[in-house]
Amino acid sequence: MDNEQLRKTLSDSVAFTSNIDKDLFTKMGVKRGLRNEDHSGVLAGLTRVGDVVGYERQPDGTLSPVPGKLFYRGMDVEELVKGIQQENRLGFEETTFLLLSGRLPNSEELKAVEHLIARTMPLNHRATMNIMALKGGNIMNILARSVLELYTYDENPDDISPENLINQSINLIAKFPTIIAYAYQVLRHDQMGRSLHIRHPYEDRSVAENFLYMMKGRDSYTELDVKILDLALLLHAEHGGGNNSTFSVRVTSSTETDTYSAIAAGIGSLKGPLHGGANIKVQGMLEDMKQNVNDWTSQSQIDDYLTKILNKEAYDRTGLIYGIGHAVYTISDPRAILLKEMARDLAKEKGREEEFAFMELIEERAVEVFLGFKKSTAKARTCINVDFYSGFVYDALGLPPEVFTPLFAMARIVGWSAHRIEEMNFTSKRLIRPAYKNVRERQSFIPMNER
Repeated sequence: MDNEQLRKTLSDSVAFTSNIDKDLFTKMGVKRGLRNEDHSGVLAGLTRVGDVVGYERQPDGTLSPVPGKLFYRGMDVEELVKGIQQENRLGFEETTFLLLSGRLPNSEELKAVEHLIARTMPLNHRATMNIMALKGGNIMNILARSVLELYTYDENPDDISPENLINQSINLIAKFPTIIAYAYQVLRHDQMGRSLHIRHPYEDRSVAENFLYMMKGRDSYTELDVKILDLALLLHAEHGGGNNSTFSVRVTSSTETDTYSAIAAGIGSLKGPLHGGANIKVQGMLEDMKQNVNDWTSQSQIDDYLTKILNKEAYDRTGLIYGIGHAVYTISDPRAILLKEMARDLAKEKGREEEFAFMELIEERAVEVFLGFKKSTAKARTCINVDFYSGFVYDALGLPPEVFTPLFAMARIVGWSAHRIEEMNFTSKRLIRPAYKNVRERQSFIPMNER
């Protein structure tokens, strides 16, 4: 048997060996995807980091949709954002302090954390050269490999004391923007034949501004660009312990492995198109609709095309309207509301108001068309999620699609770090080890000459 025949034999076996009757899940009470029958998540742990609210459970056990709320350390994110905006400040570094410490910083603490993150952003020469040597078209993979490499530069990589976990967290939060920006510059040079720009981050600028500078250069961004990128980072920084990438970090951390291995697991999870890769899909869908809807103000044309998407007759033929629906949020996603407010200002500054109005109409019609198509009830309403506008924002900032998902990681590293620290410091730690029921019938060994 040659290699090709062997591969075919093994692949042909997959259909049989991996097939499990779906009825068995119900019969044996298995919660597929760790979801209950009402689609709520199975309670798998306790946390004091973040909370995601999209429904309320009634006395009879049923779920009632409520306007979405997101809490960081018990603080409503809407209140956090509005408070920072009223004082005309950036908020990502402040949010970092809040999520890591559990409280808001005073002015002296805020200046200290801003300075520490900015001062820690530069990569050493060896790390920079290693990024330049890495090949591949997906920056998430380069990010994961670079994070694992940072283990080798850490003098105490396996120390899981609270003090060292904080040191490692700050280091990763600061290094992510630089790794991502450099990885894109190398990709741009290697695969697009463009000039290679490796810019050293400023030591007195915010994470948001430094990222724009390292990506685009000096005088290539506006004050509003910095503010809206900072807002996007703030809104993506944390989303409860049950989202797939954070849960991956917590599961991995429960083994008491090192920080770099745990965070690399989170990056691998976030890369998936059903998780962090969704904003690219939204942007692709919107570009497709701009080409195929002749009148951007026509409700009927938009409805018709959205129906084609649902019928798997348009765009990528998956039947999905990207940017619509969420595992927890039902009536509204608070992140989408907050980002949309500033995105309107960005659209005006960039001369993209017509496109933004088109998106707003798609938002309105997509929810209605989806509900009609699924014949859903009012209790099963859906809403747009933050991905619907984040792709537009990044595109309007002049950022390439290759960094859309890495930007998500650049923000979420804060939440991952907070959850890892919490997982490592429970009073009674326990390895996360759920059970799987084996439903394969038994078989006996057959001697080679009888097979």
